Amino acid sequence: MVAQPEYLRIAADLRRRISPGGEFGPGDQIPTIPELCAEYGVSEAPVRNALRLLTNEGLIEARARAGTRVRPRPPVHRMAADRYRSTPSTKSTPYTRDQGIAWSEYRLDKRYERVQADAELAGLFECEVGERLLARHFVFYDNDQPTQMSTSYVRWADVADTPVADPINEPWPGGTRAQLGSLGIRVTQITESFTAAMPTELEAATLRIGAGVPVLRYTRRHIADTGRIVEVAHPIVRRGDTTVVDFRIDLDD
Repeated sequence: MVAQPEYLRIAADLRRRISPGGEFGPGDQIPTIPELCAEYGVSEAPVRNALRLLTNEGLIEARARAGTRVRPRPPVHRMAADRYRSTPSTKSTPYTRDQGIAWSEYRLDKRYERVQADAELAGLFECEVGERLLARHFVFYDNDQPTQMSTSYVRWADVADTPVADPINEPWPGGTRAQLGSLGIRVTQITESFTAAMPTELEAATLRIGAGVPVLRYTRRHIADTGRIVEVAHPIVRRGDTTVVDFRIDLDD
């Protein structure tokens, strides 16, 4: 039986010690590298490798002149299957309802550009390659914490010279469904397809997560009552370790 590498043994023990109810809580400083070397009876190399692994997992972080500390544990958020069902009169969106936050706690970074549908987007929109689209790049913040990023595409022919094409109007109360409704487009169906993967460098940096924290990526499509696909968000990205997607399946007797 092959012996476990020292750094994995140290990482497993530290992971136990910083888990909920463990020795170290969020914000606590963990022992220094020399202290850990003495405690585990090893050289610096396996300790540094163990700390690097836990940093990539998003469990600890090194701060200048403050040592290595346990990162605060973000709350788990549940994404309900019916979050798109209604467009409330109060200021909210499916995102704010997912996060359980007030409108004043919601912030959105945005960047708009006009693009043409490539083969992948044309397949998602069921349109011709080259159709003009408006790409809307968003980063969603719960207070000051980025928790979601996405690129949402709408057909340029639908939104040209309308308030929907002006980023100054974001965030829009009611979200995309309300935006399209303001244009006389009645959305009657939304589809979502989910995958999970490790984050890209950009995703990890934007969401402020370790490279070892998985992300949930999904593609959403808004479909009008005519059957025409009027919006594609591809992809929407959230950290996977704190996101729970709830589905309810009603079965006929």
